[in-house]
Amino acid sequence: MNDQIIGLQDWFATPPGRYLLAWERAQLDLAVADIFGFHALQLGLTELDALATNRMPHRWLATHAPQAGAAIVTDFSALPFPANSLDLVVLPHSLELAPDPHTTLREVERVLMPEGRVVICGLNPASLWGLRRRRAHLYHRLGLGPLFLPEAGEFIGYWRLRDWLRLLDFEVEVGRFGCYRPALSSEKWLQRLEWMDRAGDRWWPILGAVYFVVAVKRVRGMTLVSPAWKVPRVPISAPVSATNRTNLTRTEALNDKK
Repeated sequence: MNDQIIGLQDWFATPPGRYLLAWERAQLDLAVADIFGFHALQLGLTELDALATNRMPHRWLATHAPQAGAAIVTDFSALPFPANSLDLVVLPHSLELAPDPHTTLREVERVLMPEGRVVICGLNPASLWGLRRRRAHLYHRLGLGPLFLPEAGEFIGYWRLRDWLRLLDFEVEVGRFGCYRPALSSEKWLQRLEWMDRAGDRWWPILGAVYFVVAVKRVRGMTLVSPAWKVPRVPISAPVSATNRTNLTRTEALNDKK
């Protein structure tokens, strides 16, 4: 597990890795700035400060192994937080590094408060990067070349992730793709192909190298209960006006004389 993390960290220092991190940083800065609460948690990826623009008073970075900047070292499938205690959890490629990504996502659901948010970044297997990764894996097994991306566990497809979220009663609020340029090792060529990001958003939006998801935890059938000390109002009968009461008395007197 640690070897996988080190490999991914090294890859993020390459030109395509920096390109991907820059896109994710921009998406995260916009998304988490308007999520309010008290407690926020980032799981993994110390190279990316996913909570930089968030204004919650308590923000933590958790990792699998001791690393600079990490406040918590823990297993992501057994987080040291009580149920319904966090307002925001960010997973930047954390599911790809997890031995059991579905268990990790279930644990995130446990610690999130109702209406809490989860933000997920993941590499898209249905992209040019994903196709090149599979081809490089085949060549690597035959001893014909190095891996295109480091061994980072299983790539989880966008629609598969949405199914997992739905089963855990999450509602997806934001889902978008990015990084449409080829994963070239040359910084110069990556800059020359900047136009592909604009074209990709318009012409092939689901084929981006990375996807970005924001989902909210819904609790079905939850009803707000009024405080026990609140006394219900008792309706008061409307008083009869003095004029009407006088007319009524005169009518009764005439009837008595008859």
